[in-house]
Amino acid sequence: MPSRTVQKAPKKPRLPADLGPAELPEHDLVDDAMYRELRFGALDLQGRDAQDVDFERCVLDGTRLAAAALERAGFADCAFSRCDLANVRLANGRTFTTTFSGSRMTGAAFTDCAFQDMVFEGCRADLAGFRFSTLKRVVFRDCNLEGASFQSADLRGVRFENCRLSGVQFSGAAMEGARFSGCDLRGVGGVRSLRGVIVAAGDAPGLLASLAAELDITIEEPFRDS
Repeated sequence: MPSRTVQKAPKKPRLPADLGPAELPEHDLVDDAMYRELRFGALDLQGRDAQDVDFERCVLDGTRLAAAALERAGFADCAFSRCDLANVRLANGRTFTTTFSGSRMTGAAFTDCAFQDMVFEGCRADLAGFRFSTLKRVVFRDCNLEGASFQSADLRGVRFENCRLSGVQFSGAAMEGARFSGCDLRGVGGVRSLRGVIVAAGDAPGLLASLAAELDITIEEPFRDS
C-alpha cells in the first residue's frame, strides 16, 4: 500500500538580514573557495570549472552560472532567484535548506547529488537530470520538468505540484510516498518505478498510455456495428 504518512514541509533557508555584496574578481568561482553571507547579483560566472566550493547563507539573484561545472560543491541555507543555470553540471554535490525560484535550469545535470529541505518553484528545468541523486523533503512546484531524468534517484516522499512532467524518465527510481498533484504525466518513462506513489485523481488519466505500453496492453476504440 502507498505510504500515507504526511511528509514534513522543507525547512526554510536561514538567511541573515544583511549580506555583503559579492564582487568580481574577489568572489569568482575557484577551487576550494568558501562563500559565506554574500549576495550575488547579476554576476557573470558562466562556464566556470571549480571543485570543492561551498556556499553558506548566500542569496544569488539573477546570477549567470550557465554551463558551469562544479564538482563536490556544497550549498547550505541559500536562495537562488531568477538565475541562469542552463546546462550547469553539478556532480557529487550537497545542497541543503535551499530554494530555487524563477530560475532557468534547462539541461542542467545534477548527478549523484544529495538534496534535502529544498523547494524548486516556477523553474524551467526541462531536460534536466537528477540521475542517481537522493532527494529528501523536496518540493517541485509550478515547474517545467518535461523530458527530465530521475533515473535511479531516491524520490521517496518528494512532492510534485502543478508541474509539467511529460516525457520524464523515472526508470529505476525509488518513489514510495512521492505525491503528484495537478501534474501532466503524459509519456512518462519507467512507470514500474511508480509503485507506492500517490497520484491525484485528475492526474491519473495522463498515466494511462504509459502504463498500457509498459504492460503491453492494447487500448482500442469501442466497436461500432454499422
